[in-house]
Amino acid sequence: MRKLWYTMKYKQLKKIIPVFSILLALALQIFIPNSPLHPQSKPYFTYVLIGFLTVYLILYLISFVRTSIDKMLVYRGAFIGGVVLFFNILNLLTAKAALLPVLYFPSLDRVFGVIAEQTDVLAKCVLYSARLLFFGIVFGALAGFTTGICLGFSKTVSYWLSPVIRIIGPIPSTAWIPLVLIAFPTAVSASAFLVGVAVWFPTTIMTSSGISNVQNAYFEVSRTLGASHRYQIFRVGIPAAMPHMFLGLFNGICSSFITLVTAEMIGAKYGIGWYINWQKEMLSYANVYAGLIIIAVLFSVLITLLFRFRDKILVWQKGVIKW
Repeated sequence: MRKLWYTMKYKQLKKIIPVFSILLALALQIFIPNSPLHPQSKPYFTYVLIGFLTVYLILYLISFVRTSIDKMLVYRGAFIGGVVLFFNILNLLTAKAALLPVLYFPSLDRVFGVIAEQTDVLAKCVLYSARLLFFGIVFGALAGFTTGICLGFSKTVSYWLSPVIRIIGPIPSTAWIPLVLIAFPTAVSASAFLVGVAVWFPTTIMTSSGISNVQNAYFEVSRTLGASHRYQIFRVGIPAAMPHMFLGLFNGICSSFITLVTAEMIGAKYGIGWYINWQKEMLSYANVYAGLIIIAVLFSVLITLLFRFRDKILVWQKGVIKW
């Protein structure tokens, strides 16, 4: 009985760690004045802490009636507290003590202030980047799946294309910028092509690898039962190779976000990558960090949605690969 009591007490302690961490950050933020070396701004970091504390306390209360929320807070409690502590230390080193170069390390108030005060511009940039990523990822994924399936099922295609892909594929997509500027009529199509190339190569490699690793017994059984060659491709080979195909797609999406910042330098008028490059040239590093935060959030949301979609399609592999 005593062991159970200590276990429950330990779980509650792990759940309450973020609250103490946030309260400490709020106390230091409110009672320690900012360094005069940092430009004055509204206390946006305080607003973020208060908002996060409110959300966490709501989840904490819900955890007493929802087991899933309780398990999540127990598991993530120490990590969330550590993240808040990291931002707290960063706030002390920048806004409070100015121990880091002020130009390159702006205060968290200024970084969050950019997100709050430039919502219209940032939202427009996100929409432009979303359009570019949509076309690039969709066409790159379709091309990658098609090429990978052809390589996996056709020895003739593999004979002619494999050496070409091994030579061209590892070349960074941004290296094609000089040719892309000539070949494509608009900046959007050129940028989308670069993003598509970044998605195409890993998707192709993982798709063909997945098909090559499908057990021959599957094809032999389907052939014995009278399955046609088309049936073996679309009903046997591709479903069996889908775990590898999704891995290739995830790797391609990672590459697409890396390519995005460079791709939007090609005559783009808006876009989150364009915004970061523009602000970097203006030496506005608070805006640069705000743009990086937005990219990180967008990437995390997109990959999370894709993993949930993968779990619905590949039910038998749910939870094998986690994000």
